[in-house]
Amino acid sequence: MAISVILIVFIMISVLYVYNQVQFKKAEETYPPAGKFITVDHYKLHYISEGTGQPVVFLHGGILSCRDFKDVVQLAAKQGYHAIAFDRPGYGYSERPKDIEITPISQAAIIHKALKELGVDKPIILVGHSWSGTMTLSYAMQFSDEVAGIVILAGAMYKEGYPAEHGDLLSKLVTTPILGSFILNTLLKTPLAKGMATSMVRETFAPEHVPEGYEEELYALGFRPSHFRANREDVLAFPKTSKNLCEKYKEITVPTVIVVGEEDPFGTIEQAERLKKDIPHAIYKVIPNIGHMIPELYPEIVMDNVNVISKIKTSFNK
Repeated sequence: MAISVILIVFIMISVLYVYNQVQFKKAEETYPPAGKFITVDHYKLHYISEGTGQPVVFLHGGILSCRDFKDVVQLAAKQGYHAIAFDRPGYGYSERPKDIEITPISQAAIIHKALKELGVDKPIILVGHSWSGTMTLSYAMQFSDEVAGIVILAGAMYKEGYPAEHGDLLSKLVTTPILGSFILNTLLKTPLAKGMATSMVRETFAPEHVPEGYEEELYALGFRPSHFRANREDVLAFPKTSKNLCEKYKEITVPTVIVVGEEDPFGTIEQAERLKKDIPHAIYKVIPNIGHMIPELYPEIVMDNVNVISKIKTSFNK
């Protein structure tokens, strides 16, 4: 009897594993890489790039990839910028280093190396959304001479008030050896995971509409083992990193614009107000009647604030 039960369980797990692997492959066939690749320290980073002129680099949050900025990149190129948006390490089609601790600090350093490989030698305007708020500030502190200015969109910059401030059970399970691998390879393409994706997308866009096709793309690409694990690792890395970095935010001197939506459900207004106190020279804007997903829904607002940095930079150089 016991042998029969074990055999049935083994068959069920095997079927789940094979089914999930097939679905991962289908997802990548449906949503292939949209850009190019650059190799940094033996790891590939995927990015999209358009236009020429002042370089502007866009860093996505914790949900999808550089595709969150696809409309912004096109608009930036039309306005005379060299627009670059990366899949952060482990997201989309970018690989994630396994030989170093991955934090907002180390990710900033990886992006810096990638820009050098791409031949970007002018100071950049750096735009970070959501989770990448801390990563953007870290970049500005590590490479201040190579930053023309920063724009923080609905950013998370402090441990206090971060949704996973006190840890996250799912993230801990997914990043646990053996158990995590089992979850990632057998459960991500099940009705349970699909329901999680639906809930995640709706909460992230609330109270606004979800763009057509976004949920399907997020479930296809975001619910693959490498991407999902990267996101969960980032969730766990954020509190400690932001706690260690936040005392140094006041050292940032580059032009800074902080933008939040009045209807953002994730406490970003409180985060932004605190950052404004730490960086007094920053321009702080609360945009009425919008939520968290500014890059996807309001590319014009993103570029309006990139242009604010450009004007400050131009005035300073006169």
